[in-house]
Amino acid sequence: MNLSGKRALVTGGAVRIGRALVEALQAEGAEVVVHYLSSENEARALSPFTVQGDLGNPMEVSSIIERAGPLDILINNASLFTRDRLADARPERVLREFNVNLLAPLELTRCFAAQAERGCVINLLDRRISANDPSALPYSISKKGLEELTKLAALELAPRIRVNGVAPGPILPPPGDDGADFAERAGRVPLELFPTPGNIAEAALFLLKAEYCTGQVIFVDGGQHLLGNGVFDQGV
Repeated sequence: MNLSGKRALVTGGAVRIGRALVEALQAEGAEVVVHYLSSENEARALSPFTVQGDLGNPMEVSSIIERAGPLDILINNASLFTRDRLADARPERVLREFNVNLLAPLELTRCFAAQAERGCVINLLDRRISANDPSALPYSISKKGLEELTKLAALELAPRIRVNGVAPGPILPPPGDDGADFAERAGRVPLELFPTPGNIAEAALFLLKAEYCTGQVIFVDGGQHLLGNGVFDQGV
């Protein structure tokens, strides 16, 4: 796909990895609609095309594609991450994470496919899809579900629409975290290099341009997914 002149929507596109994705698409000549929840100033500074919406509210999700206008590209980047173990995984907390991380991408992909003759979808996953992380149970399950959605949608929507995934490893500390011991908390990385948001954007651009790829997941994690549950000396 030649990205010049294409119109893309990036969810959670105002900050962090989303911002890198937006800037990379713009550098390729794409027109990017930046979705945001509360980062309005950051979104408007990036693009004249913005759309606000709470991905945790199913009533709002269904209108986002329509408000974004005709699209060629959808990047499901926004996500919610909490450190909930099984004891804390009450249904309302699990559903909140599932709404943002899995059900919103599903609905956005469904609506995107209904309005696009041809196009591409990129889902942002996580290296945890290759392991079992009991310290973030709802998040891990939701991202594993999104991996399966990536494959199922790729099969269902071919040949009109390609659907692929990018699975980052440790990149940035969570919002509000000063990152003082981030490298230690991130665990072992075989390449001893932490990927950057720009590296995630590079992988996404590759998949957008690769007309022969669908249902694929690229890990951008310095090889951390190869360790499975052995990222830390004493389990995940």
